[in-house]
Amino acid sequence: MIKLYYTAHTCSLASHIALEDAGAEYFTERVSFKAKQQNSPDYLAINPKGRVPSLVTDRGVLTETPAMLAFIAQTFPRAQLAPLDDVFAFAQVQAFNSYLCSTLHVAHSHRMRGYRWADDESSFADMQRKVPQSVGACYALIEREMLRGPWVMGDAYTICDPYLFTLAQWMEDDGVDVAKLPKVADHRRRMSERSAVRKAIADELA
Repeated sequence: MIKLYYTAHTCSLASHIALEDAGAEYFTERVSFKAKQQNSPDYLAINPKGRVPSLVTDRGVLTETPAMLAFIAQTFPRAQLAPLDDVFAFAQVQAFNSYLCSTLHVAHSHRMRGYRWADDESSFADMQRKVPQSVGACYALIEREMLRGPWVMGDAYTICDPYLFTLAQWMEDDGVDVAKLPKVADHRRRMSERSAVRKAIADELA
């Protein structure tokens, strides 16, 4: 059985949506950042990084959203959440999700977690001022070069789509001009109408 450790309004939503898309049987457990549960001994025994999400499987614990999404797609192949029969196409899915994880999400994190990169509070403010530009540039690249069709990879819905949707919910707070990103905005709107997305969000906010 699969268990997802999550916190609302974080990237854990991407894996939550994918589990719904896959029709998986799974449990969830909320990790309260307010209560600093991510740093508790019990949670650190699950994920020593002290972050969410974490996915507990029969074979052990997985962390990092791209890995978790790939695991879900491969564990539930009938859901067709990735082109598993095409090595190159699957690598392209991984490349997109890796970009979201290593570049876009990191740029976003400079808005509220500058302490990860600096100690001087004046540096935090400088990072925050940069966020609309750095995050906006990421979305501009996605808009221009990476969105291939109605879904990220083209006509087929994949594990890229819940991940992009999850991060795209934060665009306005990051100071990004959504009006300049009609494809990304339309993708976000269409994702929000999917039943799996609505259920995952409702579960996390309950």
